[in-house]
Amino acid sequence: MSAEITARPKVRPGKRTNDPEGLRKRVLDVAEASFQARGYHASSLGDLMAAAGVTGGALHHHFPTKKALALAVIEERVAAAVEATWIAPVHAAGSAREGVRNVFEAVAAELEQQGFVRGCPLNNLAHELSLADADFRAALASIFSAWRQAIADKVRADQQAGREQDTDPQRFAALAVATYSGAMSIAKTAQDSGVLRDCLNALEQGASPASSSKGEAVAKRRRRVLRQYKAF
Repeated sequence: MSAEITARPKVRPGKRTNDPEGLRKRVLDVAEASFQARGYHASSLGDLMAAAGVTGGALHHHFPTKKALALAVIEERVAAAVEATWIAPVHAAGSAREGVRNVFEAVAAELEQQGFVRGCPLNNLAHELSLADADFRAALASIFSAWRQAIADKVRADQQAGREQDTDPQRFAALAVATYSGAMSIAKTAQDSGVLRDCLNALEQGASPASSSKGEAVAKRRRRVLRQYKAF
C-alpha cells in the first residue's frame, strides 16, 4: 500500500465520466495513500479532489462526507490489506506458528528491499482515529477481531490434528497481533525493519509450548506461596 499521493490523470471539472466505478476507485486510491502518508485529519477534501482529478459533486456522489470516505478506506482497503498480508497466509500455512513466522519474515524482507517503513495501515489509522469517533473505532476493531480470530482458528485446527495442546488459541492470537503491531510501530519510528525479526524471535521463544508449561509451573508456585502467606 503506497503512502504517497501518486499523480494521476485529471478529469476536467464538469466533464462527465462513463466509468463511475473507476472514478470511485481513483478516489479510494488517493484517499488511502494520503491517510497513510499524512493522516486522516491532515488530508483535506480539496487536496484529495485535486489529486484524484475529480469534482466535488463527483466525489460526494460516492462519498457524501469525508467520514464516509474514511470508512470506505478502512472497510475496503485496510481490511483487504490485512486479509492479504495476514489472514490468507495463515490459513494457507501448515500450522499457526508457521503462518505467523512466514508473515513476519515476508514483511521484514519486503521492508528491507523497500528501504523504508510506512507502518501497518491498520495500526496507523487506529492510532489516529480510535478515540476520535465511535464508528471509526468499531470499523477498526472489527478488522483486529477478524485478524485475531483467523490465527486462533488456525491454532484450533492444529489442536484437532494433535498439535498445540498446551496453547490457548485466543491468547496466542492476541500475542501474535500485539507483537506484530508493536514491532511495526517501532520499525516505523526507527526506520529499521530489523525489529520485526527480533520480535519474531522473542514471540517464538515466549509463546512456545515449553515456555507456556514453564510459565504455568511458575504461576502455580506463586499461588502456593501466596496461600501460605494468607494463612498467617
